Amino acid sequence: MPYYVYVLKSIKDGWLYVGQTSNLQKRLLCHNQGGVRSTKGKGPFKIAYVEEYNTRSEAIRRERFFKSPQGGILKRKLVK
Repeated sequence: MPYYVYVLKSIKDGWLYVGQTSNLQKRLLCHNQGGVRSTKGKGPFKIAYVEEYNTRSEAIRRERFFKSPQGGILKRKLVK
């Protein structure tokens, strides 16, 4: 089963969020319906960037990188 690292972009104000999941469409729906505490009230969202990994541990490692200061710089470049 593939795992995805995704960057969501708020349509409202351009705010970016990074996460990982095995079901990208279902997770986007959860974010847009207000079912995720960290993004509640900041949507609606669109998927701005996605990477696919073979294991969850690889996806988590990449998600953590994107949430680091260096990864944040790359994240912003990738979604431009």
